[in-house]
Amino acid sequence: MLPAGTVETLVKPENKAKLTDILTYHVVSGKLDADALKAKIKEGKGNAELTTVAGDKVWVMKKDGKLLLKDENGGMAEITIKDVYQSNGVIHVIDHVVLPK
Repeated sequence: MLPAGTVETLVKPENKAKLTDILTYHVVSGKLDADALKAKIKEGKGNAELTTVAGDKVWVMKKDGKLLLKDENGGMAEITIKDVYQSNGVIHVIDHVVLPK
């Protein structure tokens, strides 16, 4: 979902910090399964603000029965596969790359 050449640029040694920022922007501390996300959305009256491991913000909301993720730039991703439980947390698959500001 990234523009052509972006991945090749990001994997260069001089861009390691930028790649790390993007990857850690996709991680939130804790074990938040879909039910926990829905509870946070309810508490937030329609959306939940989450802090990523990178220290930035993402927002989770529910629309038409779907869980959506919004990045700091207004980019949106749908959670297409929920609750992939792992020993170190829970993975939710999204359909777009979200990016920090």
